[in-house]
Amino acid sequence: MQPSISRRAFTRLAALTITPGVVLASERDPVAQTTSGPVRGLVEDGVNVFKGIPYGASTAGAGRFKPARDPVPWEAVRDAFDYGPAAPQPPSPLFGDERTGEDCLVLNLWTPGLDAGKRPVMVWLHGGGFATLSGSSPAYDGVALCQRGDVVVVTLNHRLNAFGFLHLADLAGPEYASSGNQGMLDIVHALKWVRRNIAAFGGDPGNVTVFGESGGGRKTSTLMAMPAARGLFHRAIIQSGPGLHLQPRDKANAVAEAFLDALKLTPKDVAKLHELPVERILEAHDAVDGGFDRMARLRGRFEQRGFVPTVGVPELPAYAFDPVASPLSKDVPLMIGSNRHEMALFTRGDAKIYEQTLTEAELAERVRGIAGNAAERILDVYARSYPEASPAERWVLITSDRTYRYDSITLAERKADLGPAVYMYYFTWESRTDPKLLSHHALEIPFAFHTIDKSAWAGTTPEARALATRMSAAWIAFARSGDPNHDALPEWPRYRRDSRATMIFDDQCRVVEDPDPLIRRLWATV
Repeated sequence: MQPSISRRAFTRLAALTITPGVVLASERDPVAQTTSGPVRGLVEDGVNVFKGIPYGASTAGAGRFKPARDPVPWEAVRDAFDYGPAAPQPPSPLFGDERTGEDCLVLNLWTPGLDAGKRPVMVWLHGGGFATLSGSSPAYDGVALCQRGDVVVVTLNHRLNAFGFLHLADLAGPEYASSGNQGMLDIVHALKWVRRNIAAFGGDPGNVTVFGESGGGRKTSTLMAMPAARGLFHRAIIQSGPGLHLQPRDKANAVAEAFLDALKLTPKDVAKLHELPVERILEAHDAVDGGFDRMARLRGRFEQRGFVPTVGVPELPAYAFDPVASPLSKDVPLMIGSNRHEMALFTRGDAKIYEQTLTEAELAERVRGIAGNAAERILDVYARSYPEASPAERWVLITSDRTYRYDSITLAERKADLGPAVYMYYFTWESRTDPKLLSHHALEIPFAFHTIDKSAWAGTTPEARALATRMSAAWIAFARSGDPNHDALPEWPRYRRDSRATMIFDDQCRVVEDPDPLIRRLWATV
């Protein structure tokens, strides 16, 4: 009979097999003391790695739709070798086979050392809108940032979709006062954990940068208008995720009513929501969410509908950047940008776009469908601005600019009006592994993290490695001081309305003042 092997020993052996550089000797295991109890991590390529640390208790049962609670304390050293569960969520082709569950308030942490290093702390908020994905993707691995910049990196999971953003306060009373923003308040709870605990991991609680892409950018935007988050972070980076205009309270009530109708419940039955299987909650979520117009932003409507943060409640009194930047984030420096062909990722299932067979007449028809009487002006500006681009590429540019790029410019303008420092970038580097996707949504992530070896889209050419080195250094510099300038980049001035200095990230990085002014002025009037 073979001797049994403990889960801890098996995990360590598996880690050694899969990940070169992991240290096996038990006396080398990093152990840190948190306010809930001690945790033990592993060492990977000289970096201390802790995964699946609870920052909150389970949200199941009575905890559904309620404020996060601290985890139940433990006394024995807790192994932090594995990623914890992601939040319950609908299926997504980008999600993979991660575990999900309502015990999802967990975080992962990478640090060069457990000494009193006072290192800058970089807290990453994952994408997937407010509905899907997690902070446990290999693309978010923090080893390279720690090695290159002597920083501490944190990624986290929080409640999503109906579990995190179902506004029940007006239907079910004060017991559910924060339910419409509970996913965001989970992030606040994690930031409070960072403030209390990060010194034990060599980080500086007085120098915390929150950064995120897509939905993570919108979460970062939203934090900048939340009173509970004030003072918990000191810099912010928004990557392809400007959060200008979320859901007002009255429409959040309508979503909640539709959700209860889908479950054949009334407001008097809200207590039953705590007993329903996760699958039933997700089915009702999908039934309601599927009824919203996915093309609304392309048609010029800023407002987002569905299971997203609720505006006009104490937790989020006003829009973060509409009509002006929130004074709550007045002293928070910001870096913000977008990718040239954001929408190429979302149109890869559209054969006419992916295979570049769209005709001029078909392009005109599509643009009229989203812009009406303004279509001819849009078509003219893009034909003049991109004379060599195919109709398919121009469609991607039009839809990317109307949403991600122009909204990012608007947000930067309003933040620059308020101060202090704003830095704008524009990512134009195109995929070498799938050239048809161009400089698509999320392509900049492995360059910011310097994880191109883990990316299916970035490639590992010398040019890709050089850009990853420059970009990750900019992210690190900004986290350290609020200024992304470093020796490997041209001088990067602050963004102002009168100059609009923008760093172009490509094989040749350069600063351009007011790139594509015709396009910027176009979308300001459409």
